[in-house]
Amino acid sequence: MPSPERFAALQSILRRKPAAVEPTPALEKIWASDVFTLAKMKAALPKEAFKSIQRTIREGGKLDASVADVVAQAMKEWATSRGALYYAHVFYPLTNLTAEKHDGFIAPQSDGSAITEFTGKLLVQGEPDGSSFPNGGIRSTFEARGYTAWDVTSPAYLMPTPNGLTLCIPTVFVSWTGEALDKKTPLLRSNAAMNQQAHRLLKLLGNKEIAPVNSSCGAEQEYFLVDNAYLGLRPDLQLAGRTLFGAPPAKGQQFDDHYFGAIPERVQVFMQDVEHQLYRLGVPAKTRHNEVAPGQFEIAPVYEAANVATDHQQLIMTVLKSTAKKHGFTCLLHEKPFAGVNGSGKHVNWSIGNATQGNLLDPGHTPHDNMQFLLFCGAVIRGVHKYGPLLRSVVATAGNDHRLGANEAPPAIISIYLGSQLEDVYNQIRDGELKGSSSGGVMQLGVDTLPEFPKDPGDRNRTSPFAFTGNRFEFRAVGSGQSVAGPLVAMNTILADSLCWVADQLEARLGAGESIESAAFAVLKQITQEHGSVVFGGDGYSSEWHEMAVRERGLENLRTSADALPVLRRPEVRDLFARHGVLSPVELESRYEVYAEQYILAIEVEAKLALRIARTQVYPAVTAYLGDLAGSLQEQEAIGLSPSRAMAQEIAGLAQQLLDKTAALEAALGSAPHGSEAHMAHCANSLLPLMGELRAAVDALESLVDDGAWPLPTYQEMLFIR
Repeated sequence: MPSPERFAALQSILRRKPAAVEPTPALEKIWASDVFTLAKMKAALPKEAFKSIQRTIREGGKLDASVADVVAQAMKEWATSRGALYYAHVFYPLTNLTAEKHDGFIAPQSDGSAITEFTGKLLVQGEPDGSSFPNGGIRSTFEARGYTAWDVTSPAYLMPTPNGLTLCIPTVFVSWTGEALDKKTPLLRSNAAMNQQAHRLLKLLGNKEIAPVNSSCGAEQEYFLVDNAYLGLRPDLQLAGRTLFGAPPAKGQQFDDHYFGAIPERVQVFMQDVEHQLYRLGVPAKTRHNEVAPGQFEIAPVYEAANVATDHQQLIMTVLKSTAKKHGFTCLLHEKPFAGVNGSGKHVNWSIGNATQGNLLDPGHTPHDNMQFLLFCGAVIRGVHKYGPLLRSVVATAGNDHRLGANEAPPAIISIYLGSQLEDVYNQIRDGELKGSSSGGVMQLGVDTLPEFPKDPGDRNRTSPFAFTGNRFEFRAVGSGQSVAGPLVAMNTILADSLCWVADQLEARLGAGESIESAAFAVLKQITQEHGSVVFGGDGYSSEWHEMAVRERGLENLRTSADALPVLRRPEVRDLFARHGVLSPVELESRYEVYAEQYILAIEVEAKLALRIARTQVYPAVTAYLGDLAGSLQEQEAIGLSPSRAMAQEIAGLAQQLLDKTAALEAALGSAPHGSEAHMAHCANSLLPLMGELRAAVDALESLVDDGAWPLPTYQEMLFIR
């Protein structure tokens, strides 16, 4: 029987019923009802003011400052008519989290009355503290000024709480000296850089009318749900977001019975509540299902423009966490909250396109005839090969290191999967003769009552970190708790760089008198010959690939964040971002410093937690149980029995190991070297292995100590009881 504390938690869970929620109204009635959409703007603004805003959003033109007052007044009237008393500039610092600065609409008057007030200046600009957020040395404590600035391309919305509404305005966050302190500013810059170079290439290909080119994103969000009753008994879940100890249950995920299984009623009610809120916020949540691991689930939205999709992704994480509490759950967004079962990722589906040429990564039915697609896709291949280590670095976190390369997520080696059809087309180009492309054919199921349907021309490869999936690329290495902005900035920028190179090559060849067809084929052939080694369609988990990728293809295997984050300091990466105006050298260095610090802090917090739990919870429980066992042994020996002696000796030996490992871990914590790279290496190569050794002793003890004496909720309880 579990310990009294665990038994009480179990009883409270078994008594729980699904939270009462109102039935979801028709989608058409609630969709974006809490968003100040373009339609609401059009109804509220003078015609010329609306046209100005629309031009800024759709064409990327400068915001007309004279329009700000008009928009602010309309936005305030809409929000206050719904009951909002506060507005908040929402921004995204370098922590992967969302930050908000709330201000009231209140304006006290000299006669003692008060009115609501919201001007264009208040809409356009706010001033949070620029030094208190991680900034990598850009701002010191005595240099605190920072600004938020309205991002007109991402709509304002109302965020409800039980006692009211707040008008939330998406913004960028910059320092007084102009450097980006956030995730949004570089994303907007990277999209502008990609748009500029895409225009060059599209013009060279003969296109006359070219709408602004934008990147799009659809991020699949995985997460775990654990009952709140266990949270107070697990300090590691409270402070680290993952379990530092826990023996595997007899049953985990090996039966694959949870994956796409029937969603438990209580969880489904939670999901429906989440979706209801997201629909009101204009977030197009489309898919929900059980994931592979027990207690793990997924939500996935439809594609949107990358900037809006990034803001919506932050909203999804916020709503998941807040709604989970209402339903008696804790939502875990850590990449590996439970050892021995699959962790959580955030697969980022990415493409580019516009209103005139459509999706530029859509191959059509005959990709060998689609030179525009082949050049844009070829630019991606070149970019991923040249800057694969950068892609690894932008998903480098302490949590994500538990997934990458662990036979449940893509390997730390960045390669591209194209599928058999496209790989064959590019191989033909490499060999100098483009003959055609295969088709998928028709799926025939052998039963007359079942329909025939067209097969895709290529299979999917779940072991690839960067896979083409029909009309987009799926970056599968992003961590569950990460903002998608960093990966999108990297993908947009390396694509801009490759599109620039392709356009330069074509311009030179066209200037020398070549036809566009001949020039394009020559450029594609050069890409396949120089960068084709990054294309791999086999098993990315296999040891053979890991050896071949490094030895024969020259790809890098950056196993840990300590290996990957220093990539941000490489001259070629610094030059890439500076050349396209996405990040200055100072801004890039600040990101390295912030991410290195976050990695170090995350592991050191976990190490301190492991020490505390082992010493103050596990060891006392083990010694108390040994005392009880010793008394039982004396009674048994008095009547000639001693079957428990061997087990007692094993427990005592493991308890001594626990003491030895805690002492070693504490000593290692106190001997960290100076310098961020050396400190990260110390965390990766000293602290984490010692934590693993301590965990092995604790988990072995869990399997031997009386269940009634064990102080921590077990994996079996947390993963299977809801």
